[in-house]
Amino acid sequence: MAAALTAVPAFNSAGPKGAGTNRPAILVLPGGGYARQADHEAEPVAEWLAALGIHAFVLRYRVAPDRHPAPLEDAKEAMLHIRNGAHGIAVDSDRVGVLGFSAGGHLAATLSTATPTGSTHLDVPEAVPALTVLCYPVVSYTQSVHQGSVDNLLGSAPPSDLLAQLSAERHVGAATPPAFLWHTADDAAVPVSHSLDYAGALMSAGVPAELHVFPRGRHGLGLAVEEPGPDQWTQLCAAWLDRAGWTSGPSTADSPN
Repeated sequence: MAAALTAVPAFNSAGPKGAGTNRPAILVLPGGGYARQADHEAEPVAEWLAALGIHAFVLRYRVAPDRHPAPLEDAKEAMLHIRNGAHGIAVDSDRVGVLGFSAGGHLAATLSTATPTGSTHLDVPEAVPALTVLCYPVVSYTQSVHQGSVDNLLGSAPPSDLLAQLSAERHVGAATPPAFLWHTADDAAVPVSHSLDYAGALMSAGVPAELHVFPRGRHGLGLAVEEPGPDQWTQLCAAWLDRAGWTSGPSTADSPN
């Protein structure tokens, strides 16, 4: 598992708001339609998190021709690896989150809703993140589907019960972690309904969710630098993480508490 992870330790490890030396960590899952890994959604994102004082771990999970549950197994193994401390980085095991883009967002959402792999070693509460960040995610495999992700993860003609099992919005409950989501309204690859439905399911379950929908922007923007509108997402997310007490710097927004 360690060979599949790239660790980017927090730049400032002084501890969040006097909480000690252990820092929160976030598992970064780049997109790529379960066919490849998008480099611009990997290490650059980890470095942004590290600058906030959060340890980041980029996972190069298995993709096609490997099928489900291979990517989810990799993600759960990564979560357990990050929490057990064998990597030697001072991680607060109670504050390990996940951030995913596009198909990596689907992987993050299924991780967050405790979708089973069939492995008793992996299907444990410790494999569920404490919070979730979803960037233009694929969420549903039954509504407004991104067919490429479905084909790459499940092959041709997957059974309807498996499609339902991998539709994360159907499995949100009170124990699902809080989430920050962003999407663009004119995303031509993955419809914004994926984010709307997941956020709606969280709110219906009484789970805190923050959703930002920007009017314009192509799919796959990553950090969206110099992309008017979506370029705000990192600041908004940093403020959300700060309100959760996960960042080490001064607050970037007033706390609602």
